[in-house]
Amino acid sequence: MSKSHMPTSLHKLPWSKPRVCVVGDVMVDAYMWGNIQRKSPEAPVPVVEVSRREERVGGAANVVKNLHALGADIDIISVIGDDQAGRELTSLLDTMCTPHLIVDDKRPTTVKTRVISDGSHVVRIDEESAEEVSENVSHLALKSLKHILQGNRKPEIVVLEDYDKGMMTERFIEDVLETCTEAGVPVAVDPKLRHFSAYQGVDLFKPNLKELNEGLGLQVQAHPSDRESMISAIETLVTTLNCKRAFVTLGEFGSWIHAPNEGVNHLHIPAIPRDVTDVSGAGDTVIATASLMLASQAEAISMAAVANLAGGWVCERVGVVPITREALEGELPRLGLPTSS
Repeated sequence: MSKSHMPTSLHKLPWSKPRVCVVGDVMVDAYMWGNIQRKSPEAPVPVVEVSRREERVGGAANVVKNLHALGADIDIISVIGDDQAGRELTSLLDTMCTPHLIVDDKRPTTVKTRVISDGSHVVRIDEESAEEVSENVSHLALKSLKHILQGNRKPEIVVLEDYDKGMMTERFIEDVLETCTEAGVPVAVDPKLRHFSAYQGVDLFKPNLKELNEGLGLQVQAHPSDRESMISAIETLVTTLNCKRAFVTLGEFGSWIHAPNEGVNHLHIPAIPRDVTDVSGAGDTVIATASLMLASQAEAISMAAVANLAGGWVCERVGVVPITREALEGELPRLGLPTSS
């Protein structure tokens, strides 16, 4: 980072109680913990003796959990199945946000079950449908969004969480973006591949490196060790989507921010050294933190640096663990950036 671009006040986070609306695919993250003592006599596979189970919110709901831990008021719009998992998910969300969940009896609630032994993932079991939701479900979801945006306290940002599970159809994305533009509310996007190019003109577009390469269909893959390949890929991204800010997460290589309207041109932010244990949920933490920074009108570099910091913190914990506001503020000195009292 050049000194002229350094944030000047990062002793605390720049928000008090922001309001956020999350739209996207929700799911249950289920966990089974146990020990492996023997092999199965039925097949050459380990037997996990389960000692504990837990259900947590996942997908777009985990972004809600992160936003809640960071001090936001949240509405979430999504679809669930008419099943026990959907009812459990609704109950969990009720404790951290205002849920607007459309019940679709033609699809199951997405459940991802992780089996963990001695701190390591043994297997993951997915129960889901990735078919696109019906026009009626999309209509009800859009109606909920319009109601929220026309309320007494409209959100300061809308976060679109696309997990390719069917909620975010191309037509629905177009309608959501048009509705947010009319309401004057910025949009941040965490994309997946199916509708990668549908998110036109958004304020923040945050793919990871794999999504960047595959979403653009690049023949020459971008990699952070090759600056020219990164610049070329992100220039293509911005040209294709006309997004205001491109923020690419790079795993162990940190992140990359390009916000030419703010005078930030292809800045690579290295990762802070971490004892990485589990990367699950790190992307959700990054988009939640970046969205709150954007809603607070923080500079693009501050946004990227703080979100990068939050994502790294999560990777030091086993399972999908959100970072709290207090924990993130305690991490800010690790940025090595100037602070003011």
